[in-house]
Amino acid sequence: MKTGSKFRLVAAALLLASVGTANAAGCLKGAVVGGVAGHYAGHHAVVGAVGGCIVGHHLAKQHAQEQAAQRAAAPRATAHSAF
Repeated sequence: MKTGSKFRLVAAALLLASVGTANAAGCLKGAVVGGVAGHYAGHHAVVGAVGGCIVGHHLAKQHAQEQAAQRAAAPRATAHSAF
């Protein structure tokens, strides 16, 4: 990996790490995976990291919505129903 590519990858990682945690759900994990995949797919680590961040955030949001829907659909147990 060239020095310029390493610098850009580190800069992108620091930029992504500075994003608030509420908005970064899935982004950092996706950025790491996308960066590695982009590096091996033709030295496009930064492009892969950005794409991975977008996809990771989207998947994390979908997962959170699915879990919220399951919690809303689950029947609520009362204290008397256990007897």
